[in-house]
Amino acid sequence: MSERAAPFHCPYCGDEDLQPSEEGHGAWECRSCSRAFRLKFLGLLAPGATGLSPSASDGGTP
Repeated sequence: MSERAAPFHCPYCGDEDLQPSEEGHGAWECRSCSRAFRLKFLGLLAPGATGLSPSASDGGTP
């Protein structure tokens, strides 16, 4: 079994000064910008899935 994955950069300021938060699993704190955030694994995408709706991917109106 492997260790849990850790983020490399803050999603807000891009700094690397991150610490696990006491808020629980997946919660992190950035010491540079004083923001807290949570990461959550949602699952694997199906092969060929882009995450875009068909109208968004073909340039059409939503």
